[in-house]
Amino acid sequence: MGLLDIRMPETTTRPRASYRDDLVTIVLGLWFVVGLLLDAWAHNNIEGLESFLTPWHGVFYSGFTATAAWIGWMVWRGRGAIGAERAPGPARALTGMVPVGYGLAVVGLPMFALAGAGDFAWHTVFGVEQALRILFSPTHLALISAMVLIVTAPLRSAWANPALGPRPSLRRLLPAVVGLSFAATLVMLLLQYANALVWVPDSVVVALSNPLDGSVEWSFSPVELASSIAVTNVVLLAPLLILARRWAPPPGSATVLFTCVAGLAAAITMLHGAAIIFGVILSGVLVDALLMWLRPTAGRRSAFLAFATLAPVVVWSVYMAAASLAGGGLPRVTEYWTGMPLAAGLMGLLLAVISLPARDPVPSQ
Repeated sequence: MGLLDIRMPETTTRPRASYRDDLVTIVLGLWFVVGLLLDAWAHNNIEGLESFLTPWHGVFYSGFTATAAWIGWMVWRGRGAIGAERAPGPARALTGMVPVGYGLAVVGLPMFALAGAGDFAWHTVFGVEQALRILFSPTHLALISAMVLIVTAPLRSAWANPALGPRPSLRRLLPAVVGLSFAATLVMLLLQYANALVWVPDSVVVALSNPLDGSVEWSFSPVELASSIAVTNVVLLAPLLILARRWAPPPGSATVLFTCVAGLAAAITMLHGAAIIFGVILSGVLVDALLMWLRPTAGRRSAFLAFATLAPVVVWSVYMAAASLAGGGLPRVTEYWTGMPLAAGLMGLLLAVISLPARDPVPSQ
């Protein structure tokens, strides 16, 4: 069952979360995610961090506790959704109490609690990780995976709500958009070693001035930056294509998404790459202009493909401009800074083709 596979029988009597319910989930999720960003800041900027009991862990785990209590209340509130005359077993009765779209969140809550206890034990035995090791700790991978299941509950709730219609406003879709943005931010945190947004402008210019001809020993490689751009490009574009598979994404969606991901980069770098971070937010505004102009949806295939191609070109052109303005001028290797945005656009086109096939496959007989 996929993240957005929320299909169910038409006769379901499961409760549905209201807009206010989803909004509360997202507000508490913000508390949860901010705690994680504070922890990411600490691990990247405080030397010799050796304690599990820290203020940022306090924010992080208290955010989880509040979110878990809220979702638990929503489930308890739905205890009358399954009629007694159907005489379900305990498991079926519990399933019938869970609001539509919140099933995976209910799975994620105990998963997170177990991973948190495991993380405490891991730190006790092996110490507190620093640098690259932190991104591959098994308990950290489990914690982030559980968080994704929890914070995307409003997205699944909205996805399964036929009353939303094909063109909801940003206000109406905000919990879903923010939940999806949180998920992208969490994924980007685990891919921190390939996050192009944490590069500072000077390093971008130096890397893109490196001809890789062996004549000089350079500090930064264009290969590393190009790889980071490729990974970051997918993380920024895929959520918008997911939205476009279900609705016409309302303008403002890209700005919300890019601001969340930029917030992670700001926490990690302490705003040392401010020009790039603000450039990413600006590119979100420009991508929203593309959304208004092209109106990509699953039913408008040409617009869908055009958006997936043009949006990355806009994002990475702004990135190159911001790095050049703050980093002392254009990079020396013209092919790098002109070609990388175009390569990102072609990657976006490929991603769109994969995510939106030309026609439904013919069912086998």
